[in-house]
Amino acid sequence: MLLKLERRFGFWGIVLEWFHSYLCERTFYVIYNGSTSCTVYVWCSVPQGSVLGPPLFILYTADLEDKVDEHEICYHAYADYTQLYLRCRCEDSASVVGRLEHVITDVNQWMSANRLRLNMDKTELIWCGSKHSLSKFGSCAPTIRLGADIIAASEHVRLLRVTLSSELSLEKHVSTVSATCFSHLRQIRLIWKLLDAGSTATLVHAFVTSRVDYCNVVLAESLRSTTDKLQRVMNAAAHVISNAQKYDSGLSLLRHEELHWLDVVDRVRYKLAVLAYRSLHGTAPQYLTSLLTSASEVTGRQYLRSATQQKLIVPRCRRKTFGCRAFSVASPSVWNALPDSLRDQELTLVIFRRHLKTYFFKLY
Repeated sequence: MLLKLERRFGFWGIVLEWFHSYLCERTFYVIYNGSTSCTVYVWCSVPQGSVLGPPLFILYTADLEDKVDEHEICYHAYADYTQLYLRCRCEDSASVVGRLEHVITDVNQWMSANRLRLNMDKTELIWCGSKHSLSKFGSCAPTIRLGADIIAASEHVRLLRVTLSSELSLEKHVSTVSATCFSHLRQIRLIWKLLDAGSTATLVHAFVTSRVDYCNVVLAESLRSTTDKLQRVMNAAAHVISNAQKYDSGLSLLRHEELHWLDVVDRVRYKLAVLAYRSLHGTAPQYLTSLLTSASEVTGRQYLRSATQQKLIVPRCRRKTFGCRAFSVASPSVWNALPDSLRDQELTLVIFRRHLKTYFFKLY
């Protein structure tokens, strides 16, 4: 780790000494039932649960990206969660499987040389496409063979707690989230009489609304039949917090002054608009900022009305396709639909959020 910090990232002097002091000469022992184990010297790894743990792991595995780039395969990582992906036609799937097998073999060798281990039990394969494209595979989609291990194609995979299907449908994800949220709501109802209003709201936000809002931008341009499942969760959560009667309207409770909640579709639009604002102000991740283009940055459009109104370029796509759900299309569409006063560059993020929520409520 210290060699990587020094040679690849240019850490030196007192800064490198700080990391040396943090990483080296650590010990640990276990206390159980009044007894203390012997002291063990920690000669590898970093303290689990530490603030520096994830950043140091990312720096430690930075060479992995270079290894993948040698095979010209797309790569994306979040901490220790890594995805390799390619685009191909069905008839070219055999060559893609061969490329994936080669790159995963190289990655496995690199990890072994760097005191890491590739977990085959958590390695998954999925072929994504339309029903027509996937039907060409027949009953058996191509698999990946890595030594003695065979990785079969899955119909569903979990990507950072979001369940994706081979048809890029989010039905499975929404159903799983809805079932989990309703389970928590039933448990909260069992102890509702023992809680005050503040404690009830805290539990609902911790176990229900946080799950509904997690990665909800992937639901952009989704069918109403999909988002309605989550809307029923929000309606039930509003009933629990408000202690409303069984047949009271859930939507009216959401818009009540006590809750002031947006419905699920507008929560998605709200998140997309905030991400567009952050991208324009340079506070969003670079991989999101690179997907958005301001009209004022396009040659020949600097003096058009769209440029002076701080609008974004919306890439062309066919309606009701996967392309319309992409962040590069959905976020600019929501941003351009906002009034000029909300697209003002001088608004701070706090004020923008407040006015944005008020704007969506006025649409009702």
